[in-house]
Amino acid sequence: MACLSPSQLKKFQEDGFLLLEGFLTEDECVAMQQRIGEIVAEMDVPLHCRTEFSTQEDEQLRNQGSTEYFLSSGDKIRFFFEKGVFDKKGNFLVPPEKSINKIGHALHAHDPVFRGVTHSPKVQALVRSVGLQMPVVVQSMYIFKQPHFGGEGGSITVSPHQDATFLYTEPLGRVLGVWIAMEDALLENGCLWFIPGSHTRGLSRRMIRAPAGTSFLGSEPAWDNNLFVPLPVRRGGLVLIHGEVVHKSEQNLSNHSRQAYTFHLMEAAAGTVWSPENWLQPTTELPFPPLYV
Repeated sequence: MACLSPSQLKKFQEDGFLLLEGFLTEDECVAMQQRIGEIVAEMDVPLHCRTEFSTQEDEQLRNQGSTEYFLSSGDKIRFFFEKGVFDKKGNFLVPPEKSINKIGHALHAHDPVFRGVTHSPKVQALVRSVGLQMPVVVQSMYIFKQPHFGGEGGSITVSPHQDATFLYTEPLGRVLGVWIAMEDALLENGCLWFIPGSHTRGLSRRMIRAPAGTSFLGSEPAWDNNLFVPLPVRRGGLVLIHGEVVHKSEQNLSNHSRQAYTFHLMEAAAGTVWSPENWLQPTTELPFPPLYV
């Protein structure tokens, strides 16, 4: 059943996240992974656009915040890479398919397989049961969480953060993340960790985009690691993520990737304002599409 029960909705409202096991079937996951394999095989990223993705604040501002390839990716399908996978000339040091950190940020709009999953009847039913009246899709990502391959290899640690830092609305509380495991996400390969209830404590910082570049307002607290709880997810499981819940993932030092498809929704009803200072903006070519179509 795609709809949340009253007890599930209550738990999501209390914790700020909720796991739904077996949301996608094995066949659905296989189809999405096969499609990603085709997209990667056709990948053609110019040398000057090969951007290493980071979640560390100083590297975010340097690598993404000042890179047009990243900042203009909201309405496109673009590729972002792990650290240490290029030589000084931008050539791959590892097989290209092992080098990708993520693909973003408009798979939901431009690829029929991912558009079909994002707008599927069961996703729509789920989101309706959460209470969203006019959700729009603001971005999507396919995350690889590559396995450790020696040296400085292995996927990056995703630092503690709140999604609303990057996807800010007024009022707050209008952003919902949907995260779907394409492969088992376990402790050894970098599953998600959450601080239950942290979505009720406000927003710590915001990423601001300006003509001179991006910057952060506020700072991320030094979160006590003891507050985090792990959330292992089996393939096909779905996690609902409140836009202000604090979460992270650790480095993948296993021999197995931890692929996931994730997208974010904004409740557009009742006068919600998408901040014009967010790094990601709707465009004439791609306004944020309604989920319920």
